[in-house]
Amino acid sequence: MGQNLSVGVYCSARATMASIRHHRLWCAAGLLVYLLLIGVAQAQQASVSNPAPSVTIPNFWNPRARGERVEAPQTGRAVRFMTDDEFPPLHFAGPDGTPTGFAVELARAVCERLTITCTVQARRFDTLLDALADKQGDVVAAAIPVNAGLRARFLATRPYFRWPARFITPTDRNAPAPSAAALAGRSVGVVEGSAHEAYLKAFFPKATRKTFTDLSAAESALKRGEVEYLFADGLSLALWLNGQEAEGCCAYSGGDYLENRYFGEGIGFVTRTEDAALARALDDALQRVWDDGKYAELYLRFFPVSPF
Repeated sequence: MGQNLSVGVYCSARATMASIRHHRLWCAAGLLVYLLLIGVAQAQQASVSNPAPSVTIPNFWNPRARGERVEAPQTGRAVRFMTDDEFPPLHFAGPDGTPTGFAVELARAVCERLTITCTVQARRFDTLLDALADKQGDVVAAAIPVNAGLRARFLATRPYFRWPARFITPTDRNAPAPSAAALAGRSVGVVEGSAHEAYLKAFFPKATRKTFTDLSAAESALKRGEVEYLFADGLSLALWLNGQEAEGCCAYSGGDYLENRYFGEGIGFVTRTEDAALARALDDALQRVWDDGKYAELYLRFFPVSPF
């Protein structure tokens, strides 16, 4: 890995609207510095056909689910994508003010596969769904969690991104990979009242939980050796693990955890319910973007250190 992500590329992205609003306030301008000065440079060096072994690219598609190509409905006008410009690396304003980010560039790639003209306009995050309902745009490409409440009002494609939960542990402890048996009697730091604490209680009941009011305090405790493991949001942990504060103390242990009930269903492109044909076309195009390697190219560009 080796890159310093202390500027904050991997600010936490939680699976609730309230926490996403908090994320937007918490992320700083330093995020853009990383993406523009380091992320793009690394993308230019990366080979999609042979990505760096430290970067795991997630796959949210079923290879056996492919069917006939779905064409986008012809409306005689551009398909209007809406996004927010303050949530890097998923969506933010580029140097010239034009919206960019993983979700935005994925939307542009989808439009190319569908051979349709698209526009991307930035709006305030908390107005995106109302603007979609009012037909001020056709598709939302932003970090709005897919859940039952969203599906009651809109359609969403299959997720193209999710937030994994991960364990980390000090590198000098030779701690075993986490399992219900391995963590029995071992201390695990977790943020109090979080989905991660609830998951730990349910699936690692014999672990000795030590709760903290915030993730920063838990990370510091792990570094000091006050806990043996830390269980938290994988994106936030990527920031800390590869930043200056961690000083190379720790590393991921075991795999990712993606249970919908605890960590959400992820994010997809959102359309109105009457635009079912467009939603199906977007789903098909996302599959093709994955198949032809464009998804991997974009993922490496915006996530040079993978939380998966």
